[in-house]
Amino acid sequence: MIASATPNSVRERLIVALDVSNARAAQELVRQIGDAAGFFKVGLQLFTAEGPNLIRELVSSGRRVFLDLKLHDIPNTVGQAVQNAAALGASMLTVHASGGTEMLRAAKEAAGDHLDLLGVTVLTSMDDEDLQETGVSGRILDQVLRLASLAQSAGFKGVVTSPQEIAPVRKLLGEGFSIVIPGIRPQGSARNDQQRVGTPRQALQDGASHLVIGRPITLAPDPVKAAEAILEEMQQSM
Repeated sequence: MIASATPNSVRERLIVALDVSNARAAQELVRQIGDAAGFFKVGLQLFTAEGPNLIRELVSSGRRVFLDLKLHDIPNTVGQAVQNAAALGASMLTVHASGGTEMLRAAKEAAGDHLDLLGVTVLTSMDDEDLQETGVSGRILDQVLRLASLAQSAGFKGVVTSPQEIAPVRKLLGEGFSIVIPGIRPQGSARNDQQRVGTPRQALQDGASHLVIGRPITLAPDPVKAAEAILEEMQQSM
């Protein structure tokens, strides 16, 4: 476990993505990283392998869980899924903002004040050409701003977007609205399948509220050392 002197204000903004295939690997990462991260993300890979019991175990151990399921379905189905996520004790949950106003409002009504909903804008693995291939014309930035505004209007607590759109989203939506950023790659790290990436330092300077970091930590030869280096860079930027 990291015995870090990093201030809470920095550690609260780090979300470590548990993008591993089983509960044992996830629990070992949580044990090592400990309180250095404010949240631990459970996404589709781990959730489909281990199910809701892992969420309950993490919450029972005092960890805050960012449940990254990117819900996108008819309003009733999404509302029921949000209720279930809230009952598990998750702190944050992602919903695709492209599902439209009715779906977003159903999600918000189901969530109440029990968990924070984040609207997913455009996946960080996509570029302008990928977006246009799906039938959405124009730039990714235009679509991100459109969906971020839609999520805010539906009462969501924040959005998920790439490092490249942070500053325009912050300018549009103002302070007090969470901007959660995946696609974070420390200087020299591999992009992997991410197209729109940025460094921890630049993301925080541009106005990100939280950074989601997975493979640069979880696939590092020494995950603890990698997390410490990222926290140090975050602290310097703040």
